[in-house]
Amino acid sequence: MDQASSSEQAVTLRQITVNPVTVADLRAALAAGISDFRKAPLMGLFFGGIYALGGIVVVYALASLNAPYWVIPAAVGFPLLGPFIAVGLYEISRRLETGTPLSWKGVLFEIVESRKREVSWMAFVVLFIFWIWMYQVRLWLALFLGFEAFASVGDFLTTITTTSDGLGFLAVGTVVGAALATVLFSVTVVSIPLLLDRDPDIVTAMITSVQTVLKNPVVMLGWGAFVAVLLVAAMLPLFLGLVVVLPVLGHATWHLYRRAVTVSS
Repeated sequence: MDQASSSEQAVTLRQITVNPVTVADLRAALAAGISDFRKAPLMGLFFGGIYALGGIVVVYALASLNAPYWVIPAAVGFPLLGPFIAVGLYEISRRLETGTPLSWKGVLFEIVESRKREVSWMAFVVLFIFWIWMYQVRLWLALFLGFEAFASVGDFLTTITTTSDGLGFLAVGTVVGAALATVLFSVTVVSIPLLLDRDPDIVTAMITSVQTVLKNPVVMLGWGAFVAVLLVAAMLPLFLGLVVVLPVLGHATWHLYRRAVTVSS
């Protein structure tokens, strides 16, 4: 059967070494991500397209439900789901790296199989943080703007950018949102590639990911900020930029994981 080779025995924290990460490593990982995208462009566009389509569906669903003021918070929070959606991209990079035959059947099979492993639990972690994001937006809306109804996205933008209450909501929401994004980045940047690659338990994977950020705070958080800026910029043309940006960043994250973590046999 066409599968990527991987360890059948889960690893433990004692087998994992977190390495120093430099700006040069980030550049090399990004270059490798671009290279992987060029080697399998159709696959990359497929997974990026699914992500972009999901964003469009969310926005139009909220608009059709007469809740236009939720469009922007949902759109801003949508990239939080990126790490889990990138699983398919990690599998492509793993296959390219090991020389394993690259086929739609093989990649999709590994994605389906991953639901039987610890990586499936990360979906709950990611979705839980996304739920917290949406809930805290609702909380700050109620505290700063009451239950005021907005007829359109334009009205909502005008209120939060031209009134004192709106600016207060924007400031607090940005700080809290940045904190949530940092938490999510810290627990997923290494954990999801590690879970796909070696299948440790989810706690070991998240601890390793957090340790990687703590050991390299400036470089890793700088990478997180770079990713966030690119994703937000890619969303501006109706999410269409994500079709290319997401696969490149997904492949790059896999190569960053390879540089940041060493797993002994």
